[in-house]
Amino acid sequence: MHHSITSVENPKTATLKLLAYCRANDWAGYDPYDALNSRMFKVLPFLDFRLPRLILTQGLKRLPFNLRPLLLVPKTQNPKAMALFLMAFLKLERLGLLDDKGLITLMTQKLIKLRSPDNLITRNSERGTGNSYFCWGYSFPWQTRTIVVPLRAPNLVCTSFVTNALLDAYERNPESRYLSMAINAAEYILNELYWEDEDSTACFRYPHSSLRSRIHNANLIGAALFCRVYKLSGEKRFVEPALKVARYSAAKQHDDGSWDYGELPTQRWVDNFHTGYNLSALRSICRYAETSEFEPNIRRGFEFYRTHFFKNDGAPRYFHDRTYPIDVHCVAQSIITLLEFRDLHENNVSLAHVIFRRAMTDMWDEQGYFYYQCFPFFRNRISYMRWSQAWMLLALSTLLEHS
Repeated sequence: MHHSITSVENPKTATLKLLAYCRANDWAGYDPYDALNSRMFKVLPFLDFRLPRLILTQGLKRLPFNLRPLLLVPKTQNPKAMALFLMAFLKLERLGLLDDKGLITLMTQKLIKLRSPDNLITRNSERGTGNSYFCWGYSFPWQTRTIVVPLRAPNLVCTSFVTNALLDAYERNPESRYLSMAINAAEYILNELYWEDEDSTACFRYPHSSLRSRIHNANLIGAALFCRVYKLSGEKRFVEPALKVARYSAAKQHDDGSWDYGELPTQRWVDNFHTGYNLSALRSICRYAETSEFEPNIRRGFEFYRTHFFKNDGAPRYFHDRTYPIDVHCVAQSIITLLEFRDLHENNVSLAHVIFRRAMTDMWDEQGYFYYQCFPFFRNRISYMRWSQAWMLLALSTLLEHS
């Protein structure tokens, strides 16, 4: 890996530079998956079919140079990025590092404004009609293997991240509207995304349209949100579905401690950051539902995570069985996961610092942002706002909390 000649900044300087960069860009940017925002589809409607959509999405995601300006893909503010920014701001404020407290209000207002419009909320039942839900989706349409999920159509993961950020804001300043929004978002997930089988399988759909998906990080993130909403509101109806879903995904953990991304034949891979999500979510479930039921899963899972996802030099590996690409999202989630589970390994905090320093050497641009990916012979230097900058701002804020 070649090194840039920049001086490696300390976490505080890097955090403030990154914050300034995101702010100067008005929190908006490109995304690895935003190809379908291209205005070319309006100009050349014959491209607007499943195969061209998939090819364009995968092509733009893989290319080491950015064709988006050429293809008329706009920069957007993504609700999930806004949620990560808000979480980071709240940490920085506690550390006395947020000069402008107004950023917290600004970001909560943006999130409320970016909620999914009613006409995009698919409903399972008549009881849902007439109710407005607080729920959120991405700032781009995306093609799954079978369907296109429209721009801003709500999904489980985006809704959970935004709701958690609003609950972070609520815990700092208990404004009841934040809690009511969170309860309402949990109702959306319960009424529209939760499903159960006769054989006692219980899961959440990821986007509503993905019939009965079984994706473990989405399941566990949703279940953790339910437990947190219950803990803060006393609404018991969220506990049982949360535990059913968590038990389903916990039971799908392999003997070695790993999880596949999902249960379809096309979802059988094991990666760094989804494993991190699973572990964090299980710990939240235990904390908020006051249970130790999933402790064995956490220990086994963390043991696998710690053993398989880091090279000796501290580079976080993308997959458990191969290193490249070194992805900035894995860097961010590794720092967050290692710090959260610092009680499970004496070396976690120092490894988190090693990963930070390595990222500063290999992935930091002097303009104040992080590159997307490193390969053995080249770097993809594209700046992605949600995938890279928002996640790294949260990771660096977390690192400063533990410094």
